[in-house]
Amino acid sequence: MRLSWWPKVVLLLFCLVAGSTAYAQTYGKYVNPFIGTSATGHTFPGATVPFGLVQLSPETGNFGWNYCSGYRYEDSVTTGFAHTHLSGTGGVDLGDVLFFPFQGNDPQKFTSKFSHQTEKASPGYYEVVLSDHNIKAQLTATAHTGLHRYTFSKPGKAHLLIDMQSGLVEDAEQLKEHVSEGSITVNSKNNISGYAYTSQWVEKKVFFTATFGKAFTGYHFIDGDAHRRLVVDFDTQPGETIEARVAISTVSIDGAGKNLAAETTNKTFVQVKAGAAKVWENYFSRLKAEGGEEQKIAFYTSIYHALIQPNNIADVDGKYRGADGLVHQSADKVYYSTLSLWDTYRAAHPLYTLICPDKDGQMVETMLQHFNVAKLLPVWTLFGKESYAMIGNHAIPVIVDASLKGIKGFDKEQAFAAIKTTLTTDKNPKYNWDLYLKYGYLPSDSVKREAVSRTLEAAYDDWCAAQLAKLLNKTADYNYFSKRSSFYKNLFDKSTNLMRGKLADGNWVQPFAKLDSGQLAIGGDYTEGNAWQYTWQVQQDIPGLINLMGGKKAFLIKLDSLFSMDSKVFGKGSTLDVTGLIGQYAHGNEPNHHIAYLYTLAGDAAKTQRLVRQIADQFYQNKPDGLSGNDDCGQMSAWYIFTAMGFYPVNPADGKYVFGAPQLSKVSLALPGNKSFVIEARGLSVANNYVRRISLNGKPYLKNYISHKDILKGGKLIFLMGEKPNVGKYSED
Repeated sequence: MRLSWWPKVVLLLFCLVAGSTAYAQTYGKYVNPFIGTSATGHTFPGATVPFGLVQLSPETGNFGWNYCSGYRYEDSVTTGFAHTHLSGTGGVDLGDVLFFPFQGNDPQKFTSKFSHQTEKASPGYYEVVLSDHNIKAQLTATAHTGLHRYTFSKPGKAHLLIDMQSGLVEDAEQLKEHVSEGSITVNSKNNISGYAYTSQWVEKKVFFTATFGKAFTGYHFIDGDAHRRLVVDFDTQPGETIEARVAISTVSIDGAGKNLAAETTNKTFVQVKAGAAKVWENYFSRLKAEGGEEQKIAFYTSIYHALIQPNNIADVDGKYRGADGLVHQSADKVYYSTLSLWDTYRAAHPLYTLICPDKDGQMVETMLQHFNVAKLLPVWTLFGKESYAMIGNHAIPVIVDASLKGIKGFDKEQAFAAIKTTLTTDKNPKYNWDLYLKYGYLPSDSVKREAVSRTLEAAYDDWCAAQLAKLLNKTADYNYFSKRSSFYKNLFDKSTNLMRGKLADGNWVQPFAKLDSGQLAIGGDYTEGNAWQYTWQVQQDIPGLINLMGGKKAFLIKLDSLFSMDSKVFGKGSTLDVTGLIGQYAHGNEPNHHIAYLYTLAGDAAKTQRLVRQIADQFYQNKPDGLSGNDDCGQMSAWYIFTAMGFYPVNPADGKYVFGAPQLSKVSLALPGNKSFVIEARGLSVANNYVRRISLNGKPYLKNYISHKDILKGGKLIFLMGEKPNVGKYSED
């Protein structure tokens, strides 16, 4: 009798201990980090935390476009685990501070086979067995630190390669040359540090410090006097585990040391792993979803991918290395980079305004800090440096959207001054504003690449600038930028109802190669797309585009033709980024993302509802090649998140979300002030993919959009779903 309570006490103590080192995942269990790691998704499966500097992930190759993230699911050989990676981009860089465990003598090539059967990945954690020596690798991360656990099952000395020469580059020759300066220093028997100055997509500086859980017994450099490739040796017993803690910094080795101390002192590997999972769970729980298993996997994996970046590159003390290569101090101790703005302005940043508005405000403040140094708002920044990748000046819609939504953390007057300077001085090498103003477009004989796309994207930025000017009562600026925002009309060819290149003399480019797909380095009038795909890039004025095409009927006919054309027919130019095709609609590339929702705006919402179901089911699947194109720093994922909730920001800066059809039966969105906004799709099923009626807080709702303001009030939005389209229409308001 007296012993009967003992098992219960043991069980209670066990639960308490387990609770201190593990974290139950309610929503994170639906995340599959392997989605997008095959084909053109360019995601990685490794350990990271939301907006963290470290992405500790395996690498299976170094060279070229296929290895933008360093990992491809098709591969069966790994070269080790590096601490920085890009998620879903089309550019190659990072892969810094690579670790590789092995046993025996130094091999000619530091590689090992592995099996996907031994791989496990979850938010903040990755593990795999390197089969060549049966070494189990376990990885987790904090914002600035990667934690490694290597279990050596075989007898004999154990070794770790630490490689600062490695990186993700275009080819083997660049791998030899991309580090201009750097070395590793052995500080003690359990601590090393180092740095590298690299040049690939951008020029950057990376510093690290590493501590080992066990003193190493020896070491040697394998690259002579360069001291960038170090092997450390350990005496181990079979089954023994070696831990390494590696912090990085853009500022200094001292900064890396501060990051390491602040984030890992007195914490075990298991505690750090649990902490990473808890941080992720905090974000996932802001969007509590109910529905089908596959849809929840797509939804939470999309949230995961959307929050990997932008990355806070500031150290824990707020120091960061800016666009000028110098060290600066951030007042709020954050400075965001990996700003893939040509992609993320469309839906990722509007998503942040809903689920983490404080972070979005900090991102805008980062953009203004960048402007103070560079005298230009960021275009595409990596490690604080401007790459000028892609077109437009799309920090502008992000800043304006945050301003109009009342998001705090930055000064609106300073923001407008930065916007005006960016749109009127020739700092961006892809824009000549005198030329733009003289002709009302960028002439194709003066601007040899992407003239149409650059014009259309600039006109959208102009519209955004005008809205902030209006908010700030700057009437002259409002009129000036409003006029520029209509320049898109100057490239509309009424004979084809397509956007077309025009010469400086006012004549159209001949012949009209409407199916040619332009690429950044190839030429042509379009950016990663053709005339059919770019014609709809008028997010600021869909009614104006409808009028240009001759009204809604003609607009809908043209839109129908986009989705029904032959997907296999293209003209000249690369189609590398033209993927996820339905007709000539290419979901794999961002200028297409709002197009399916244009049916709703033109009065045929049922076609939007049908198409978004098709796109969601076809291009967001639970498998490594389940994405239709590069995830592009979360933009591809943000499209799914919004679409699954039932709406999408066609114009990302007007505070309106245009209705489609929900893909989940219920989503509860947590809002500031302990409020919530519940979206419910009653009757949703495989067959019931059409919206019959909508109500908001118990009252019929007839608008074809819901506003950001209405969402922030909290309440319940109910979609009544059915098998057949609704014969009624949304109101025009």
